[in-house]
Amino acid sequence: MEQTAIVTKGRQLEYGRTLQYVNIIDLSVNNLTGGIPNEITSLVDLGTLNLSMNHLTANIPENIGNLRWLETLDLSHNKLSGSIPGSLSLLTFLAHLNLSYNNLTGRIPSGNQLQTLIDASIYKGNPSLCGSPLPTKCEGDDPSNVPNFSVGDAEGNEDKSEMLGIFISMATGFVVGLCGVCGTLLIKQSWRKAYFQFVDHMKDSVSNTIILAMIHLRRKMGLSRI
Repeated sequence: MEQTAIVTKGRQLEYGRTLQYVNIIDLSVNNLTGGIPNEITSLVDLGTLNLSMNHLTANIPENIGNLRWLETLDLSHNKLSGSIPGSLSLLTFLAHLNLSYNNLTGRIPSGNQLQTLIDASIYKGNPSLCGSPLPTKCEGDDPSNVPNFSVGDAEGNEDKSEMLGIFISMATGFVVGLCGVCGTLLIKQSWRKAYFQFVDHMKDSVSNTIILAMIHLRRKMGLSRI
C-alpha cells in the first residue's frame, strides 16, 4: 500500500510516501464492496477510520490493534462477518466505536479500553453476538448474576452489627443518665444548690491552681517582677 488515490468532494487526492501519516480516513456511504484490506492496519498514525454504510464483507482485520492512535472506529451498516478481533482492546485511545448492523458472531471481547465502551448500541443489529454489554449470554456463561458472599463477608457483617449495637447501647445509657441528673436538679432545690456550689468551688480551685503555676513558672524562668 505505497500509493493510493481518494476522491472526496469532487477532488482526487493522491497519497504516496505520506500515506502512512494519514490521520483521518472517511469513506462512508460509498457503496464499497469486498473486504477491509489488511494493509490499512499499517497506517499507525490513523486517528479516525469511518467505513460505515457500505457493502464491505469478510472479517475485521485481526491486527487492527496496530492502529494504536485510533480514537474513532465506525464499521457500522456493512456485511462484515466473523468474530470481533480481541486486539481491539489494545486501542487505548479508542473513544468512539460502532460495529452495529453487520453479521458479526461470537463473544464480544473485553478488557482494557473495551471495558469503558459499555453502550449496547455499539453492537446492535448483530444477532449472533453475545456477552456484555448485550443482554444475550454466551454459551457457558452463568445465567445467574447473584453475587457470592464468602464466610469472611458474613463474619464481617456480624462484627459490624455487634459494634453498632454497642454504640446504640452506650448512647441510650448516656441520654438516660443525663436526663436523670438534669431531672433531679430541676426537682430537688437542695441538690441544685449543692451542685452549683460544687461547680463554683471547682472553678475557684482550678483558677487558683493555674495562677500559682504561672507564678512558679515565671520565677523559675527568671521573669518574675521584683
